[in-house]
Amino acid sequence: MRRAVGALLRKELRLELRAPQSVPAMALFSVTTLVLFHFALQRGEVDGDLAAGVLCVTLLFAAMLGVSRLFVADREEGGLDGFLLAPVDRTALLVAKAVALGAFLVAVECVLVPAFVFLLLGPALDAAAFARLALVLLLVDAGVAVVGTLVGAIAVQTRARDLLVPLLALPLLMPVVIALAKATTPLFLAAGAGSLPVRWLGILALYDLVFGLLAYGLFDFLVED
Repeated sequence: MRRAVGALLRKELRLELRAPQSVPAMALFSVTTLVLFHFALQRGEVDGDLAAGVLCVTLLFAAMLGVSRLFVADREEGGLDGFLLAPVDRTALLVAKAVALGAFLVAVECVLVPAFVFLLLGPALDAAAFARLALVLLLVDAGVAVVGTLVGAIAVQTRARDLLVPLLALPLLMPVVIALAKATTPLFLAAGAGSLPVRWLGILALYDLVFGLLAYGLFDFLVED
């Protein structure tokens, strides 16, 4: 299975490097959303829970673009049918797609977070605050990647996949939204970065584990149908 995952992951990354689609679109969308927030809120700076909410919504909506495109090339060019005919474990595709989507999210956040700090965030973040924020975002990325891969596999079978992805993914990701907002609020306080709430990190980790096991159990049936 390890070799199959490696081959599939290399294919995903090479496709994105040769003909960039998902990452540039997600990054541009996230920066555009931040600009809209900048003018719509009519505030030069935000902090605390408002800053956490802006970052959370921007990241989540940008992720929907990546999820909606995750299986499209495989479906349209016959790659999915070829994979199903190969004598490999079906969950190799789940792992490869989830890791690829997670890598895309990390790449987007390398653009999103500096743009967020420059355009909207009032309090300055030191190195420790950035490290804590990175830890939260990694746990969030894992959850979004797993759920996004599961939803993408369902949506690609339908004609209305661009509509179905947010309708399915956003309710499932509601715990991630809450945990991300709660965990990052202390980091964006005007009085200075506060301590990271450990219980919300635990909730994110538990969410990742539960949905990882759920995706592992269901993915075979989704791709076969």
